[in-house]
Amino acid sequence: FFDEVGITQQFSAARTPQLNGVVERRNRTLVEAARTMLTFVNLPSFLWVEAIATACFTQNRSIIHKRFDKTPYELINKRKPNIKFFRMFGCRCYLLNDYEDVRKLKAKGDIGLFVGYSKEPAAFRIYNKQTRKMYGSVNVNFDEISEMASKQFSLEP
Repeated sequence: FFDEVGITQQFSAARTPQLNGVVERRNRTLVEAARTMLTFVNLPSFLWVEAIATACFTQNRSIIHKRFDKTPYELINKRKPNIKFFRMFGCRCYLLNDYEDVRKLKAKGDIGLFVGYSKEPAAFRIYNKQTRKMYGSVNVNFDEISEMASKQFSLEP
């Protein structure tokens, strides 16, 4: 068909965002958001993958496309996203200790940091600094208020 109408096709290599300006800009936006998130909560840079995934997840559900006046999530799923479960990246949280043998007097919860959303519905990704492991769980209590208050006091002159 292309030869008949005088169109020449030029193929690019797969997975080369530098040849696509829109994708290049989107990647840059995600990396900038992830860098800001990691810096603000003073988390180590090895969590950059979690930060980028969280930035992408939240932006797809909150940034409105000007042309369609909808979020990317709405355009794909034909319904408004539920954002009631959004949490502050890097906030302190308490993870129910259900992944190991919990004895009678042992702590039933571990302190962790919220680093993202799990692929399972309504589950969160938690980084435990003490064990240096990532956990996915639904049984999490968040402490966002003390985190925000400490940031506010530290920013005042």
